[in-house]
Amino acid sequence: MAEIKEAMPAPQPESLDMPDDEVLYELADLFRVFGDSTRIKILYALHDNELCVQDIANAVQLSQSAVSHQLRVLKDSKLVRFRREGKTVYYALDDDHVRSILSMGMDHIEE
Repeated sequence: MAEIKEAMPAPQPESLDMPDDEVLYELADLFRVFGDSTRIKILYALHDNELCVQDIANAVQLSQSAVSHQLRVLKDSKLVRFRREGKTVYYALDDDHVRSILSMGMDHIEE
């Protein structure tokens, strides 16, 4: 017969190590950016590639204008970085944290 273990008491609010509200608001804003499927498509297009706006637009089948708007949001959220080469601007994921977030999200939904 299985042994019944006593339930542990719930932690008291003052004992929880909660981040400041401002940090939690910033985190919520970051996840809000991930809440748009167009931005997710763009991030996946950039997962292993550095691409210009036209190449991204072709990959995700959107207009250059729509892609540029979403890239601005992603850049403001520090999820993508860019570099100029002449008149062409190339975009890439900002760092490995972004790749990790995408990978963990895929792992989570595939479970």
